[in-house]
Amino acid sequence: MASSVKTAISLQNDLFKEVNVLARELHISRSKLFVLAVQDFIKKNQSRKLLAQINKAFDDQPDSEETEVQNKMRNKQLKRVEREVW
Repeated sequence: MASSVKTAISLQNDLFKEVNVLARELHISRSKLFVLAVQDFIKKNQSRKLLAQINKAFDDQPDSEETEVQNKMRNKQLKRVEREVW
């Protein structure tokens, strides 16, 4: 079983009241609600970081050689399409 650590946090009164209401609605303790919220936040943050890495990997512009190959392929495909009987 994983060990637990107690911590104290400060909340504005309105937020504390909302937390209590939500915990009662979900039939869970405030501690469990905070754990779920933090776990969700961590997962979203990890997803955001992964998306940033993916976007960075695909953000590069083609170099001149790659552009030349793309242009040749585009021209080759255009010639094939022009020969097609529609």
